[in-house]
Amino acid sequence: MPATGHLATAATSAGTDPRWASVVARDKAADGDFVYAVRTTGVYCRPSCASRQAKPENVAFYATPADAGAAGYRPCRRCRPDEPAGAEQARKVAQACRTIEAAETPPDLAALAAAAGLSPFHFHRVFKAHTGLTPKAYARAHQTRRVQDSLAAGASVTEALYDAGFNSSGRFYEASNAMLGMTPTTYQKGGPQMVLRFAVGESTLGSVLVASSELGVCAILLGDDPDALVRDLQDRFPRATLVGGDADYEQTVARVVALVEAPDLGLDLPLDIRGTAFQQRVWQALRAVPAGTTVSYRDLAERIGAPQSFRAVAGACGANPLAVAIPCHRVVRTDGDLSGYRWGVERKRTLLGREA
Repeated sequence: MPATGHLATAATSAGTDPRWASVVARDKAADGDFVYAVRTTGVYCRPSCASRQAKPENVAFYATPADAGAAGYRPCRRCRPDEPAGAEQARKVAQACRTIEAAETPPDLAALAAAAGLSPFHFHRVFKAHTGLTPKAYARAHQTRRVQDSLAAGASVTEALYDAGFNSSGRFYEASNAMLGMTPTTYQKGGPQMVLRFAVGESTLGSVLVASSELGVCAILLGDDPDALVRDLQDRFPRATLVGGDADYEQTVARVVALVEAPDLGLDLPLDIRGTAFQQRVWQALRAVPAGTTVSYRDLAERIGAPQSFRAVAGACGANPLAVAIPCHRVVRTDGDLSGYRWGVERKRTLLGREA
């Protein structure tokens, strides 16, 4: 039988203890403040645990899971009180992501929330907090990737739209330009009719290449050699038509250079962000990291609900085509080391110094 000692509230007083009201209400706001243990089962739980309510005379309160464990209780397998408070939410979000990715058509918000055991409003908030995207935006990003993969593999436009879960060509064509940045047929041909305006400016960190599609800025590249940056842009968009920016476009370049010089000010230009569903989750989470702060790759993986995918997160950071605008320079190793940076560790160090 688990012991009850000075770390616990006496069992006979549980019903009059103010914490008992939180247990009865299954108050999620109280999670992390204390745990309660049930003498008859030998288990301790979070206040919000959905297990059948125990009798108050059988309940004792402990300040921490460690205290409950030291008293001989084991953690509940339903609410997992020994895990960090956000771990259960992260697990539910990760499961919702897998559900979205496996579905023929995007599940609606109510169905995803019900599967997670949360209200639609709460689920929507939790999902966005962990992934940086709403469930609808995540589903659309995944659809975009499916369309891109199908077209790249040689599927017809009709096959691609049905493979991605669109049930009518009308809905697909309404969404296709925003998804692909061009018509599906143009994308299938490698973007031969796509026009990108670009120009190279100079900053204290070297050359800055800025390129824009009709949807917004799609590339911000840093380096020492302007010609090498242009070749990089050509490699990224091999069949697009590159057009040198005019005088008006120089204003766009000047605003991006200003961002490089003062990254904490942010960029108020529209962005054309292209990537896989996973990359977009990472990049959205990066944009939520405040200037002057850093996160580790592992922290970032936890924020998007994929705590074991920190190596994939590092890969997404390395694939980021929008330097500074998507602030991958704010990601460091767990030990604080700056680690790698696509545009050079010294540039990363300088950017972080400017934000400090």
